[in-house]
Amino acid sequence: MTIACPDCGTLAELPPLPPRSTAVCPLCRSDLEKTSGRSITAALACSLGTFLLLIPANALPLLKVSMFNMRSQNVIGQGIAGLWDQHWVLISGSTALFVIVFPLIIFGLFSVVLGCLRFGHRPDWLRPAFRCAVQLNLWGMPDVFLLAAFVGYFRMINLGLAHVSIGVGGLCFIAAGFLSMISRAALDRRTVWRALGPEVDVPADAETLSCTTCDLVLPVACEGEPCPRCRTRLRTRKRDSLPRTAALLAAAFVFFIPANLLPMNVSQQLGTQVGYTIFTGIRDLFQNGLWPLGALVFCTSIAIPFGKILALGWCVLSVWRASQAHLVARTKIFRLVAELGRWSKTDPFVIVFFVPLVDFGGLASSSAGWGATAFMAMSILTMFASMTFDPRLMWDVVPMGPA
Repeated sequence: MTIACPDCGTLAELPPLPPRSTAVCPLCRSDLEKTSGRSITAALACSLGTFLLLIPANALPLLKVSMFNMRSQNVIGQGIAGLWDQHWVLISGSTALFVIVFPLIIFGLFSVVLGCLRFGHRPDWLRPAFRCAVQLNLWGMPDVFLLAAFVGYFRMINLGLAHVSIGVGGLCFIAAGFLSMISRAALDRRTVWRALGPEVDVPADAETLSCTTCDLVLPVACEGEPCPRCRTRLRTRKRDSLPRTAALLAAAFVFFIPANLLPMNVSQQLGTQVGYTIFTGIRDLFQNGLWPLGALVFCTSIAIPFGKILALGWCVLSVWRASQAHLVARTKIFRLVAELGRWSKTDPFVIVFFVPLVDFGGLASSSAGWGATAFMAMSILTMFASMTFDPRLMWDVVPMGPA
């Protein structure tokens, strides 16, 4: 079985792996394949459980708050609708997609595809269905919103006058968030793709390319054609990878500055308007003794976004300079920031979580600020930047037979 490393393009011949094993790329040391903790049955159970739990989690209250003899509760859609009515289109629209629409599509498709494979049914539409789920997988964020809900919950219980209780929707969302993470960990995409379509025998001396979606290795003469397994357009390298990534990073850096200087949310308290930036929010968490939460918010809201811009900028510059220095380190850092980047949306999600909770008329209310819009734009741009960058370009300066 021939595998092309998605990080450096090295071809590797792999025998069937025994249980609890890992195959490592001999050049860049990235994991090529794992059998530890991977199971179609486990991934099916977790995906189906996530899909079913998301339905009541999106429809029922997450939290209920009582303060000043007044009561409020938050439903995810209620917070989104509140921000939409206030014309915060980017925050409300992206949250609706990332937290409600995409997760239902992703885990619904995973459940259908894995269920069909588990029971030996392979209709032709399984391949495009699984391809759609895989390509959307990074954008489904129930786990990120769960972290934002924890931040919001601890901020609410820190208000001495508020009585906070977790609703049925909150319990369902907690379970769905954890199951979504287990589902992703248990899913072996290569095993699923092999079940959907066989590998292709390629002559040992032939120049090759690999599909960026299903990792199928094919002769380079197939460039420009649809992949025979997943129908993705085949390219030896991502088109215009460097200029696209550089442009996205430049735009993200422009948004990074107002995202940290402008208020993320604005609160009305007894007629007084108070704006909170990322830094003031972190400071308040530390001052109230919630330093683990403050450190977590600092990492997701400041360290990860800025680190991702720097890391991707380093990778782009190294390709332009044809540098061979620190190739393994650059590859590992790229994979790390590409995976962690989605967690930077925690702060905007906290605002969506707060809006319906802090709704006590003239006594107290909450809304988004322009910093939140800038932050969401910056976070989305960095995610697109990591998707457009092709890490194999860094290894093209090393003499080998790329795929």
